[in-house]
Amino acid sequence: MPARNKEQEQEVIEWIETVIGEKLPSQPYEDVLKDGVVLCNLINKIAPGSVKKIQTKGTNFQLMENIQRFQAAVKKYGVPEEEIFQTADLFERRNIPQVTLCLYSLGRITQLHPEYTGPRLGPKMADKNERQFTEEQLKASEAHLGLQMGFNKGASQSGHGGFGNTRHM
Repeated sequence: MPARNKEQEQEVIEWIETVIGEKLPSQPYEDVLKDGVVLCNLINKIAPGSVKKIQTKGTNFQLMENIQRFQAAVKKYGVPEEEIFQTADLFERRNIPQVTLCLYSLGRITQLHPEYTGPRLGPKMADKNERQFTEEQLKASEAHLGLQMGFNKGASQSGHGGFGNTRHM
């Protein structure tokens, strides 16, 4: 299991506070996020109306529903499935780094949504719509397309859009 990264966890908390516009309780990271309420508020701020019903208190089962609603909402928003944590990862503290990865991924995906103008989390994604190049520059750049630098934690081939020849097993 990957080690927890306290700096990243702190960065995630600060990002969430900035997005939702409120200070979170100064409890351990996983305790702040555990009931899913903060997560639901977060996705509702990023994509309004994503989670219709948030259980602020109730049984473990009801609170776990918050987490499941958050998971469904971020998947719909565009977070790759393999980067979304499982409910037990958070609720039973099985894999807190996966929770952090998911939130970084959400922060990254906001960059693909022009309607979202709030704070970003993590490295900036390559812009796909900059068009201030000369013809020569464009021709020159077609010759070498390197790998995109940046976020590749948990890199996988899923979601690989099939550039070049895909491998057939």
